[in-house]
Amino acid sequence: MLAILKKELNLFFVTPIGYLVIAMFLLINGLFLWVFKGDYNVLNAGFADLNSFFFITPWFFIFMIPAITMRTFSDEIRLGTIEILKTKPIRSWDIVIGKYLGSLLLVFAALIPTLSYVYTLVQLAATPENIDFGSIIGSYIGLLFLASSFTAIGMFTSTLSNNQIVAFIAGVLVSFFMFYGFEALEEIISLENFDTKKLGLHARFENIGRGVVDTKDLIYFMSVTFFFLFLTKSNFDLKQ
Repeated sequence: MLAILKKELNLFFVTPIGYLVIAMFLLINGLFLWVFKGDYNVLNAGFADLNSFFFITPWFFIFMIPAITMRTFSDEIRLGTIEILKTKPIRSWDIVIGKYLGSLLLVFAALIPTLSYVYTLVQLAATPENIDFGSIIGSYIGLLFLASSFTAIGMFTSTLSNNQIVAFIAGVLVSFFMFYGFEALEEIISLENFDTKKLGLHARFENIGRGVVDTKDLIYFMSVTFFFLFLTKSNFDLKQ
């Protein structure tokens, strides 16, 4: 597993891929939060919070993370190197987890510079002691778990095709459905005594973002992550 993880990280950071992804994520976020005038501009909000950041980042993740994961298995299938992996004395789970952690660490690396937004907020706030740090910490935890779920989804869709574009589009669609699809379904089909939107990632992310880290929400995120990693492993085995 460590060998696979090291290989993935080398691919991201020895080549410009990792730096490009991080730079684009920070640039787009920075423009929306600090430059473009609009509802998402922190300076125009009138409140010392990062709600805009935690609102738009999951939507960026829906596109960014499939772009990171689309090549993880689709390239192996297209280039035929998946046959080489079969001959290695490595378990399927080790390969899947190694690739998963490599992609996830890149997403985490993209989030680390955004901690500077918190520092900036403290410096700009007239009353820094009134900043809801509990909500900020909870939202960051929510982003980490959301990223883990989206990464697992992207890994799964990368096993569906040897074409990176197809894997990317499939990753975006599945991620979007898991994030917002159940809320859309609730507007169409309302089940008595059952809150359909709780099946989606968005509702769980919002719960954690309120500063209350509920074990049920964490178990939900971990279950979604494991489910799609299991599908990834199953598809990988079928390719063998």
